Amino acid sequence: MKPIDEQHIAEPGLVVLDITGGDEDTVRAVMAALEERWATSGIAPVRRDPGEPGVRARIYADVLRPGRDGP
Repeated sequence: MKPIDEQHIAEPGLVVLDITGGDEDTVRAVMAALEERWATSGIAPVRRDPGEPGVRARIYADVLRPGRDGP
């Protein structure tokens, strides 16, 4: 994954989440649940790293703004 620098997430409430799971369905379910809670960058592509177990994805979230089911 590409590196994250302080300027990339300089605003309060912005977070970068690197998600690792055993399979694609699990990682997509986690991203969908986060999308319901917070405003996120959406369901990201899932990737496999050669020689590493499981799959990974990265999403961006604003924890100060509600997601699609928020108030």
